[in-house]
Amino acid sequence: MTKKIGDKAILQDVTLQVPTGGFVAVLGPNGAGKTTLLKILSLLLPPSAGQVKIAGRPAEAADPSLRRQIGVISHSTLLYSHLSAAENLYFYGRLYDVGNLPLRIESVLEEVGLRYYFHDPVRTFSRGMQQRLAIARAILHEPALLFFDEPYTGLDQHAIEILNGVLRRLRDERRTIFLITHNFEQGLDLADRVVILRRGRVVFNEETASLRGADFKKLYLQKVEG
Repeated sequence: MTKKIGDKAILQDVTLQVPTGGFVAVLGPNGAGKTTLLKILSLLLPPSAGQVKIAGRPAEAADPSLRRQIGVISHSTLLYSHLSAAENLYFYGRLYDVGNLPLRIESVLEEVGLRYYFHDPVRTFSRGMQQRLAIARAILHEPALLFFDEPYTGLDQHAIEILNGVLRRLRDERRTIFLITHNFEQGLDLADRVVILRRGRVVFNEETASLRGADFKKLYLQKVEG
């Protein structure tokens, strides 16, 4: 696929094929096109050329049932600051027709460590707490396909462990996951495949089984420096 804005190519001839249940870590320097790639794959943005298929279905023919299978964490938390944690999740749960919604809300708030902030307005939350609630929002409807755009931003060490626990559970449940991160260690530990973008092109796409931290850092620098 290709994505252009005006005369500028943000993504150029990107080809990716990910099996159901795959976990892909997407790495690359700022401006490499990572966020644009995730927006296209998550159906938030159309490509300028090429095609996206999800479960064999062309994205341009996506209906609400397909979109309900997608969860997204972006740079914006997409939360309403005047609502409580539970009210935010109730709003999104109704949008996605989540069954047993009250119990599901309790479950995801417990998982992200916000059980004691059930009725607190989001405007009183720290950045890290808002990020954790955004994670709860993204997994509330138990999507089959998840996109995480630098979800570690603003998280302290405890919250990072919570997020890693969520990601491991989703991986073990064979959810398909795309994770943008600048943390090599997290990416190699969690993902089964690493993709490196440079100037809108895929310059590396390999399984993580044979990759090791120190060696991979050297390889990464070689790839992004051309």
